[in-house]
Amino acid sequence: MCSIRVYTALKLLRSVPAMGGQSQIQNFSSPVRFLSISTSWRNIAPEERKDNQVPEVSESEKKLTALLEELNKQLSTEKDKSSELLDKYKRALADGENLRVRLTKQIEDAKQFGIQSFCKDLLEVSDILATATDTVPKEEVTDKNPHLKSLYEGLTMTKASLDQVFKRHGLERVNPLNEKFNPNLHEALFQLENKSVEPNTVIEVSKIGYKLKERCIRPAVVGVSKSS
Repeated sequence: MCSIRVYTALKLLRSVPAMGGQSQIQNFSSPVRFLSISTSWRNIAPEERKDNQVPEVSESEKKLTALLEELNKQLSTEKDKSSELLDKYKRALADGENLRVRLTKQIEDAKQFGIQSFCKDLLEVSDILATATDTVPKEEVTDKNPHLKSLYEGLTMTKASLDQVFKRHGLERVNPLNEKFNPNLHEALFQLENKSVEPNTVIEVSKIGYKLKERCIRPAVVGVSKSS
């Protein structure tokens, strides 16, 4: 279209006699021809151009490409930060849950075993009562000895009452006679050869043990059999 306009202008120039003759008109033909070729080149389809004749990328396209690359980098960085924060959040939740479970167990243990030290002190009283009861000659406990009989009955009643208190609070006696030795509940005082029982069997109990809510608070002191 631009080429047609140029040639039209050239015809108009040739029709004017005052333009200095044919030589001046011919001087216009060269740039007109160049404009025609340049304009025709723009109309050629991109696929018809040679491979090495690629149109230049505009400055705005370069800026847009650089901006997209920068945004992609920022997006990748934010994704990494998000993953890291999510991991920390999950770890914090797990730590919080573990702490809750641990504190709950500690509170429960405090409720159940808060009297442990008190029970240990009372065990000495129970041992003294048991020793006093065992030392009383049973054959002398008759109506002929009312004072001894009253004393013995008082000792046995006190011991029975104390045992009931222990039982109410989950304190149980451990008397492992003729049982297998258990290092978690028993304390071996000596070993003795005994062929009548299997090795590692409790053959004597020197002191009764106790456990509170299945927790051993005093091991039973025992003698254990061994093989020859």
